Amino acid sequence: MKIGMIGLGKMGLNLIQNLQDHGIEVAANDLSDSALEAAGATGATVCTDLEALRQALPTPRIVWVMVPAGKPTDATITVLSELLDPDDIVIDGGNSFYQDSLRHAALLKENGIHFFDAGTSGGMAGARHDGNFMIGGDPDVFPRIEPIFAAIAQPDGYLYTGPAGSGHYLKMVHNGIEYGMMQAIGEGFDVLENGPFDYDNAAVAKMWNHGSVIRGWLMELAESAFQKDGDLANIKGVMHSSGEGAWTVAEAQRLHVPTPAISSALMMRYRSEQDDTMTGKVVAALRNEFGGHAVDQK
Repeated sequence: MKIGMIGLGKMGLNLIQNLQDHGIEVAANDLSDSALEAAGATGATVCTDLEALRQALPTPRIVWVMVPAGKPTDATITVLSELLDPDDIVIDGGNSFYQDSLRHAALLKENGIHFFDAGTSGGMAGARHDGNFMIGGDPDVFPRIEPIFAAIAQPDGYLYTGPAGSGHYLKMVHNGIEYGMMQAIGEGFDVLENGPFDYDNAAVAKMWNHGSVIRGWLMELAESAFQKDGDLANIKGVMHSSGEGAWTVAEAQRLHVPTPAISSALMMRYRSEQDDTMTGKVVAALRNEFGGHAVDQK
């Protein structure tokens, strides 16, 4: 099997290595020459434009799009709708808004092209090994791409979620939950920071991750961040957000579903842009640890 990968950033480059580890060949495309060079070093077929990518793939083609959500994804899907042939498949593995995915599915369907929206979790480490995927699209076509996800996901780490849009909808809610969990971890360490005792934050995170009720990957990442900088003094507590939490809150409001923890976490992201807090430092550090997201240095 050989598939195309458009977008070779921190997720896309790791994904192509994961795919190739499992015997799935990749034709890779990106606007960056350095990204193409890095992809070529992994053994992928380097394609300098989308026409070259189209020609490098066997038919019917499978093309995975891993570019930033919004206008970059819109532009890429539009080009593919005109470039690909009927019965080809496009997978959007980015963090697109689910309503955009519904629109992309309809656009591609006009030309007989199948669309799948694949919410991708696990950060850079998951992209490289044992990822997590939530996949929406045509159930009759899904068996053609299921072997890809079975190969690169953790056992039980992928799910066919229903029609197009359902994958990114599920990932949207997943990220809303993530907002609330990281906010709670950050607030806990903020209380410790301001309390009467002097704790070793890395040691606390390590201990909590061994048998406690709040153990988990985020706590492991907290330990990693504190080992690098014991009180996170070198970064600002600005918690950037890429949209998914706001989408979850907006959807909850539309459905009249109360989501106080997620809504509060979103508001605290906005609050963090105004001044520095320990909560903001922890969440910013966690986002950097799992996803390579930018942190603002002091």
